[in-house]
Amino acid sequence: AVRFGLAAVMFWGLVLAGGAVRELRALAGRDVSLGLALGGCGYAIQAGCYFAALQRIDASLLSLLLYTFPAIVAVAAVVLGRERLESRRLVALGLASGGLALVVAGAGAGALDPLGASLGLGAALVYSTYILVSEGIAGRVSPRLLSALVCTGAAVALTVATALLGDLRPGDVTAAGWGWLACLAVVSTVGAISMFFAGLDRVGPTSASILSTVEPVVTVLLAFLVFGETLAAVQLAGGVLVIAAVLALALRVRPQLQGATT
Repeated sequence: AVRFGLAAVMFWGLVLAGGAVRELRALAGRDVSLGLALGGCGYAIQAGCYFAALQRIDASLLSLLLYTFPAIVAVAAVVLGRERLESRRLVALGLASGGLALVVAGAGAGALDPLGASLGLGAALVYSTYILVSEGIAGRVSPRLLSALVCTGAAVALTVATALLGDLRPGDVTAAGWGWLACLAVVSTVGAISMFFAGLDRVGPTSASILSTVEPVVTVLLAFLVFGETLAAVQLAGGVLVIAAVLALALRVRPQLQGATT
C-alpha cells in the first residue's frame, strides 16, 4: 500500500510538471476507469499474490514461477487472434513448460510449499491478463498519465484491503523500512511501470513480456549474492530451459524493433 501510494504521488507530480493535466481533462471516462481498474484489480492482486508467496517460498523460485507469464501471454494472444502460433513459438513454449516442471519438481515434495507455488502462478496469470488488457489503453494514453492512474488504483485498493485486515500500521515501520519502501516506489514502481508502458506501446504485449524476462536472471543472481539462496541442480537446469525459451522467442523481437525505427 505504501509502495503504490508513494509512487502515485510521484507520478501525479510528474504529470503536473510535464503539463499532462490537459490530456487528463480530455481523457475519456472509460479510459480513466480502465486505468484505475488496471491498478486496483490487476496490479494490486498481482502484487498481493507475489508478496504473500514471497513469505512462503524463496525469491529465486518465485521469480521463475512468476515468469511463466510470457508463455501465458503468447498462448492468449493466439487464442484472441492477435498473433499466429509459429513453430519457433511452439518450441519456446515447450522449453518454458519443461523448465517450469523441473523447477517445481526440483524443490521436492517436502520443500515446496503448495500455497506459495499456487500464489506465484496466480500472480503470473493475473499479470498476463494485466498485460493483455493494457495493450489497448497504452496506445491511447501517455505512459506517465497511465502509470499515475494505475498506481492510484493500486494504492486505494491495497490501502483499503490492508486496513480491513488490520495490517495498516505505518507507525510500526522502522526508518530503514521506510527507506526500502521508498526504493521500491522509485525504482521498482515509478521507473519500471513507466518504461514498461512506453515499451508496450512500441512492441506489443508478447514482445514486451519476453523482454522483461531478464528479471529472473537478475533475481536469481541477487538472491545468491545478497540472501545466500541456492537452487538445486535440477532447478538450475529448469532455469536454463526457461531462459532458452526466452532467447528463442526474443529472435522475433529484433525484426519488429528494426521495423519500428525505419
